[in-house]
Amino acid sequence: MEKTLLITGATAGFGEAMALLFADKGCTLILTGRRQERLDELKEHLSAKTEVHTLCFDVRNRAETEAAAASLPENLQSIDVLINNAGLALGKSTLPNGDPDDWDAMIDTNVKGLLYVTRAFLSFLRRSGQGHIINVGSIAGTEVYPGGNVYCASKHAVNALSKALRQELLPEGIRVGQIRPGLADTEFSLVRYKGDAAKAEQVYRGFEALTAADVADAAHYMISAPPHVCINDLEITPTAQANAFMLEKGD
Repeated sequence: MEKTLLITGATAGFGEAMALLFADKGCTLILTGRRQERLDELKEHLSAKTEVHTLCFDVRNRAETEAAAASLPENLQSIDVLINNAGLALGKSTLPNGDPDDWDAMIDTNVKGLLYVTRAFLSFLRRSGQGHIINVGSIAGTEVYPGGNVYCASKHAVNALSKALRQELLPEGIRVGQIRPGLADTEFSLVRYKGDAAKAEQVYRGFEALTAADVADAAHYMISAPPHVCINDLEITPTAQANAFMLEKGD
């Protein structure tokens, strides 16, 4: 698979799993994140397999995002696939009891970050002649659940933006799709519960959750489709999860 991929949020979870998988496939990787030390570790680990370039910036910061795009070396200014993976949930409370700082962080990362990155790097996707955008959404992008109000709203926005981009980029032949995972055992809940490991572990107890590698496999499936095939929306859940609020747990 001779493609150049840009993966945001590559320092953990889905993004890291995607970096590992696509390095094994021989793809050239542009990996972004906020933690330079984790980016350095990934580059050192993967450079034996493929070319790896890292960009340390915060997708919530438009100026940083634009500067990162402008800094790309000439040989990497043709990007085949952009995976907008950076995202998070913070807190799980009713709207009246929510923390506005958490709301800002979710909207700034999940929605505005996706917008900033897509706009900043779109010219490089156009240059490749076979551009493909994959947005990592959530089953919360089409459903809601108590305590998930603002997170769900942000992922509904990802769903809407994915569909709008699909229409707007149709004349250019740029494919746009989204992966919408259910419960996956990553740092997601640890971040949501702000480092409370016991509470995060409880989320995944009693059933077999998705892994980050499962979601990476879904991205590979989408990217591997023939050029005339666009997988617009791929929802993936554990067998034990029917939707955003129905989950069968064992003892």
